[in-house]
Amino acid sequence: MKIRKLVIATHRDLGYFFAGITVIYAISGIAVNHVADWNPNYSLETTTHQLEPMAGLAPPEVAAAVASALAIDGEPNATVPTRPGEVRVFYDQRTLIVSLEDGRVVDEHASTRPGLYEMNYLHLNHGKGFWTWYADLYAVGLLILAVTGIFIIPGKKGLGGRGRWLLIAGIAIPLLYLVFGR
Repeated sequence: MKIRKLVIATHRDLGYFFAGITVIYAISGIAVNHVADWNPNYSLETTTHQLEPMAGLAPPEVAAAVASALAIDGEPNATVPTRPGEVRVFYDQRTLIVSLEDGRVVDEHASTRPGLYEMNYLHLNHGKGFWTWYADLYAVGLLILAVTGIFIIPGKKGLGGRGRWLLIAGIAIPLLYLVFGR
């Protein structure tokens, strides 16, 4: 009976302690799972500008002309000819794609998705250092939550009944996917 109380208390207390990070990882996980459909960190706003043709200008001259015409302050991070007749000018969270022949400029401005960017930062462990240790502690906590959760309910609703079949199904689905789903 004492072990059962310890299992319940451990499960309850770890559940409360890790509830916040579980919500963050769950939301981030859904977002990152669909990275092929959208960018979970940034939204991209694209506008087009029509300037004078710039054929014959060197890439640094193109960057200066476009920055002047569009009233962009600061130096670009890079100016790169990407294919004949095209130059890309890179700023922080902004890319200008310049067509030299016709002066068309596609202006792509990226902005972080508030909240989601930070959640993904944590979930993907971009912080390193302390965060790596905390994320490892969280992983151990999830393992303890899973194991203690298996033993909380006794009898027909627990491992002696439907709990057994749910546990088997929960283990079988990822294994079957690894064998047949890839």
